[in-house]
Amino acid sequence: MPNGHQHRGGAGRGNEHRGHQGGRDGRDDRPHGPRLNTEDIVLRPSEGNALNPDLFDGIAKRTAKAIAEADRYRNKPTQLRQFYDELVMWEEKARQAPERFAEYLPFIRMLNAKAAYAEGRKHVDRTFVDLMAHCFSQVDDLTTLRNFKLFYEAFLGFYKSERPSG
Repeated sequence: MPNGHQHRGGAGRGNEHRGHQGGRDGRDDRPHGPRLNTEDIVLRPSEGNALNPDLFDGIAKRTAKAIAEADRYRNKPTQLRQFYDELVMWEEKARQAPERFAEYLPFIRMLNAKAAYAEGRKHVDRTFVDLMAHCFSQVDDLTTLRNFKLFYEAFLGFYKSERPSG
C-alpha cells in the first residue's frame, strides 16, 4: 500500500470478528483443527494379514473429525458426498467389468484433479485433498478400490455426525 500500511483484508470491512482466519474467502490455509494422520489408512493389508479392524471404525472416525475441524467454511457434507457418489460409480463399473480395471484407473485417479479443482474453488480444503491423494495412491486393483469406497463410506457416516449440516 502506498502509505506503508499492509492491508489485511478484514479491517474496516466488517470482518474483524474473523481475526486471522482470512474470512470466507479462505486465504488462510493454516490447519485449523487436528492434523490429519493418514499413515493408518492402509487399503491393502500386508501379505497374509487382514485389513486393520479399526479402518472402518476408529480410523474413519478420527479422519472425519480432522476433516470436519480443518476448515469450517469448506468441506461441506454435500460436497464430500459428490466425491463419494463418483467413487461408487467407478467401483460399480470396475466390479461389473473387472477386466477393464486398468482402462478405468486413470479416470478413477482423476478424482484427485477434481479434488484439487474443488480446493481452488474453495469448496474443500488441503486436508481433504491430501486424504484423497493418499487413498488414491493406494488404489491399483479392484480390492483396493473397494476398500477405499468402504473407508470413504465409513468416513462419511462419521463426518455427518461431526458436521450435521453445511
